[in-house]
Formats: sequence, structure tokens, C-alpha cells
Amino acid sequence: MGTVTLGVSLAVPEPHGSLLQQYRFGVGDTAASGIPTHVTLVPPTVVEVAARSAVEEYLAGIAASGRPFPMRLSGTDTFRPLSPVVFVRVVRGGTACGRLQERIRDPRGPLARELGFPYHPHVTVAHGIAEEAMDRAQRDLAGYEAEWTVPGFALYEQGATDGVWRLRREFRFPSGTLPHQRMALRRLIA
Repeated sequence: MGTVTLGVSLAVPEPHGSLLQQYRFGVGDTAASGIPTHVTLVPPTVVEVAARSAVEEYLAGIAASGRPFPMRLSGTDTFRPLSPVVFVRVVRGGTACGRLQERIRDPRGPLARELGFPYHPHVTVAHGIAEEAMDRAQRDLAGYEAEWTVPGFALYEQGATDGVWRLRREFRFPSGTLPHQRMALRRLIA
């Protein structure tokens, strides 16, 4: 039956997602046209085609027990010289991303896998392009800021012939108040 390449990520919402994707493409990172702007939870992982439904069921269970959390991006950094990547930093929500990705990669689950590097949530804005363009991206977006509430995560599948990442399914957390909203409510009530 064959295999497919899947990835799990948090989408960066509009208008931020398109803005960062266009910027990435504009500095010469042509891969950006096939990669929606995101924070990776599980990097590209090869699974049997027959396992897709089990993966989706597993992810639905994780989402059902999760809850929305605040996310904030601010400034840039790089993984150079280890990896040719410039990224926008996750300055709020990183701990929640870390816990979520650990649950998804649980050794007993269908997406169990080891990572090549320690998990570090980020939004890539330049990858594998000329050093001058990487430096420019790091400078240009140094003051970048974005903030939103993460409502869930998504499963993507990479096209076998074109390499484009396409949304396969979204997994929403049950709605409810965020921890910081509950604290504010408690202060109002007290």
C-alpha cells in the first residue's frame, strides 16, 4: 500500500501566516510556497498509508484532552551554524508546545519518534538560502511581534510528487477559558 509523510503543527493565523510566508519567499526561500507558516510539533514522519486513520484517531484523543493556550512571537534568532535556519522566536506558549509535542510523540503512539535536535518551538522565516539573505531576514524581522490564542493543531501530509504540505485535518481543543482569563475573572469576583 505504501507510505506517506505526515507532520503535525500549529498554524500561524492570518494575517501573520501569509505575511511571514510572503516574506520568506521574498528573501529567496522558494520552499516557502509549499510550506504553510507554522510551529512544528512533529517533524516530517513517514508512516504506512494504512496507519493514517489510527494517527487521526490518536490525535483527536489528544486534542480532546487539551485546552487553548496563548502564543506570542517576538524577534528573531538562528540555529546557525548547526542548521541554516533563521526563525521568529516563540516567547509565550513554548512550554505548552513542548508538552503537546511530547504527548503526540509518545513511544506508545503511532507518531513515536526520536528528534535529531532537542525540541525548540519556532517559526522558520529562512532556511538553506544564501548567508546574506539569512542575515537580512534576521535583521528585518528582529522587531516582529504577533500574539493569538492557539485553538488546536493540525495534521499535514506532504505531496509525494510535488513536496507541498497540505492540510489533512484540524484538531480543535475543547473551548473554555484560558488560565490567564480565569485568573482575571477571579480578581474581578474577589
